[in-house]
Amino acid sequence: MKIVIVNNQSKRLNSFIDWLIHMFGYALVLIAVSLIFKNTIYIDDSYFGFWGLMAAIIIYILNKTIKPVLIWLTLPITGLTLGLFYPFINVFILNMVDFILGDHFNMGNLFMSFIVAICISAMNLLMSALVIEPILRRNAR
Repeated sequence: MKIVIVNNQSKRLNSFIDWLIHMFGYALVLIAVSLIFKNTIYIDDSYFGFWGLMAAIIIYILNKTIKPVLIWLTLPITGLTLGLFYPFINVFILNMVDFILGDHFNMGNLFMSFIVAICISAMNLLMSALVIEPILRRNAR
């Protein structure tokens, strides 16, 4: 008879580290873009960056809950456009965050939302390739 001990704590730790890394990345991208494009993107800087962190948390929650449904619903349009419609899902999520946070987070126009969405997508790729995958490989040993 074999006894197998499953360690669920390391998986939870990996999820927490994944969440923490994405929060840091989203906040960094949002703050950097709002500093570069001051006239078109506004994040309220009261309470020492609280609204930037709130925007990052909402983006993460929407990416984990609503984005898979939106991808599934827009799959025919994405297929017809050969994947060119996919960034507009991120634009839609950013505009939802703009609506939820009201005056504390404002996206100037659709073009700036598109630029921020591309920056967030690039950050997601870099974070998963350079940070998350090495951590997961190190924990698998």
